[in-house]
Amino acid sequence: MKILVGYDGSNSAKDALALAKKHAGAFGAEVMVIASLTGGSVTHAVEVEHATEDLEWAKTFFDDDNIPCTTKLLVRGMTPGEDLVDYAGENGIDEIIIGIKRRSKVGKLLFGSNAQYVILKAPCPVVTVK
Repeated sequence: MKILVGYDGSNSAKDALALAKKHAGAFGAEVMVIASLTGGSVTHAVEVEHATEDLEWAKTFFDDDNIPCTTKLLVRGMTPGEDLVDYAGENGIDEIIIGIKRRSKVGKLLFGSNAQYVILKAPCPVVTVK
């Protein structure tokens, strides 16, 4: 089983890592932690460095419990939602886990464009963590 976690370093993303660790332990799964940056002139070296540090932390989080984990920073000119869905399809992912942010009443109406995209377009089950 392969579990994909969309990771941006936020508290909800860390909660997604914790759930992925539980699922991986229970099912003997491999975890893939993905960070996505839009790319082009929008992405700065500081953002890449920060994302790389976040991914290193995530790798250690799983390594401490001997759970197989790979990390990848995607800078392919897509939104994070598009990146996660495409990566899942390209790599035979069985489950996607993403963190969602708490939103205002108006914000709840929109859900969050990246999370909404993943939920609607993913080729596998999606678990959201708040």
